[in-house]
Amino acid sequence: MAINEKNILKRLYFVAGCMFVFALLVVYKLVDIQFVQGDQYRDLAEKRTIQNVDIPANRGNVYSADGSLLATSVPKYDVRIDLVTSSTKNFEKYVKPLSDALSKFHGKPSSHYQQALRKARANKNRYFLLARNLGYTNYLKFREFPLLKMGANSGGLIVEQNTKRVHPMGAIAQRSIGYERFDENGNVTRAGIDGAFGEKYLRGNNGHRLKQRIGKSQWKPISDANEVEPKDGYDVYTTIDVNIQDIAHHALLEQLEKYKADHGCVVVMDVKTGEIKAISNLGRNKEGYYYERLNYAVGESHEPGSTFKLMALAVALEDKVIDTTTIVDTENGILSFYGKKVRDSKNGGYGKISVAKAFEVSSNTGIVKAIHNSYKDNPKKFVDGLYEMNLQDTLSLPLIGEGKPIIPDPRIKNGRWSGIALEWMAFGYGVSFTPLQTLTFYNAIANDGEMVRPRFIKEVKEFGNTIESFDKEVINKKVCSEETLLKLQELLKNVVKKEHGTGNKLYSKNFSMAGKTGTCQKDYQVKGKHNYISSFVGYFPVEAPKYSCIVVIHEPDKNVGYYGADVSGPVFKKIAQKIYTDTPIVDEVANLEESLVSVEKSYDTYYATAQKYKTIMPDVSGYPAMDAITLLENMGMKVTVEGSGKVKSQSVPKGVKIRKNQTVVLKLK
Repeated sequence: MAINEKNILKRLYFVAGCMFVFALLVVYKLVDIQFVQGDQYRDLAEKRTIQNVDIPANRGNVYSADGSLLATSVPKYDVRIDLVTSSTKNFEKYVKPLSDALSKFHGKPSSHYQQALRKARANKNRYFLLARNLGYTNYLKFREFPLLKMGANSGGLIVEQNTKRVHPMGAIAQRSIGYERFDENGNVTRAGIDGAFGEKYLRGNNGHRLKQRIGKSQWKPISDANEVEPKDGYDVYTTIDVNIQDIAHHALLEQLEKYKADHGCVVVMDVKTGEIKAISNLGRNKEGYYYERLNYAVGESHEPGSTFKLMALAVALEDKVIDTTTIVDTENGILSFYGKKVRDSKNGGYGKISVAKAFEVSSNTGIVKAIHNSYKDNPKKFVDGLYEMNLQDTLSLPLIGEGKPIIPDPRIKNGRWSGIALEWMAFGYGVSFTPLQTLTFYNAIANDGEMVRPRFIKEVKEFGNTIESFDKEVINKKVCSEETLLKLQELLKNVVKKEHGTGNKLYSKNFSMAGKTGTCQKDYQVKGKHNYISSFVGYFPVEAPKYSCIVVIHEPDKNVGYYGADVSGPVFKKIAQKIYTDTPIVDEVANLEESLVSVEKSYDTYYATAQKYKTIMPDVSGYPAMDAITLLENMGMKVTVEGSGKVKSQSVPKGVKIRKNQTVVLKLK
């Protein structure tokens, strides 16, 4: 019995020991959780219930050269209510007045909102939507609604702000003005000027706001104030001239519709500076309507056809292997190389003609004969001549997606060289350039041989102060000798002379133009396909070139016409004519003064005034209410209106320095 008692005691001691050890482990774990891992678990719990949410900064504005607004970010507000926060007393007191206010705003009966609010409160809804995508003025109205005016803690007000990017000019140049978009996975798509300069200048710095989890996928701001206020992005001033842009857009659109073409583009460039004054890219959708589908001018590399003949002759003239007076035999309009035929558009050819005449009438056989005879034994020399004019290089544009030039080279493995490469290059096949790359070379000829980089922005500003400005960039100080340059200029001038070259239909006695037509067959490798690319590129006026311009139209209806002189040439002429008529090419100072007067007279350009008065209150008396509200909100002010109609008076006098988020009351009549 004693032995059994002894064994029982041993077992009891063992169990007690185990329990003691277990207790020590529990105490150790509690101490570890409390003092060692406590911060970690508290952080984890807090992350599950509280988040520091980004508040996107207002993206900077994009302006034209004269201050017209091309792209801006408009603040939008979603207003919700936490129906658990308010006391029963306050809810019952204000549910009907709140419903009356919602009824007046939305148009549905007050009883509809009373029923919806009561049901949501019974279901403990802490994220009930009252209105979405409100403008700033309407948002301020909501903040004054019964119950909501008590704020977040007592009234349950929840406000979420976002921004919407808008283009005041609508579809005109929309792709070139561009955008920056993020998908739900954080992947970014950037297009045009907005996309190219977004990260560096336009985007700004996001702010932060604490939000508390109140339900599945629902987060409520903890307070009305932000933890960190967002910093708005800089404003970008482009080189675009809205008047020239409008001319180019509509001239291209009209011709695309007439010829039922697939797509096309136009670029107008300032000869001396390389500033892009207009760029339009229009493609057709399934319904037959045209819109800014892709930036063809920058991104679409294609065979240029006869517009490349200028580059070919530039090399040969510079090497002095031919002259414009050199006679070539067009041989009845057909040449053969390795079984491949080069044909003239004129049956029977042109007989024996000079190189100058061959260029003017765009004789394929004439130009090919001249290049073949000059470089058949040393084609590398011809390619080197193209390289010396920088034709193998991209333009290194800030815009994303520039197409790459293609020039066959016999020295490069897989360099697209073949037995007929030299001859095909001579009249624009086998090589490939974007419209803007082709225009840049022609612009150099207009600019006395100086090749400048196309430029899309003039300066970057913050509150009217210049942060960074951009000047002319020279790619090549002289693409060819003065002797060659003068001959090329004469060739281009003769193309457009009356009863002279392929562009004679463009001749005008009122003003002078120079340029080259181009008609290139595309998809010729595919049997049965006979689509064309029609183009015209040149400059005006001839005596003192101010603007260069290229027009490229893809796949015009062959039954209507497809030659460059018929399809693209008229677009060039219309643009040149309207620029000459609507914006006479006169002294730059006079232009500037006239522009400033125009800004003051026309409220269509009131955004320029907004920029001028970025921190100073302007006089908005007489403005339509919506125009005044938009103007002042874009200046960062809070606007309250009384009455309807036009502005009668303003609470902040003209000329007073304004603060961000300052409130101004506009009385209307």
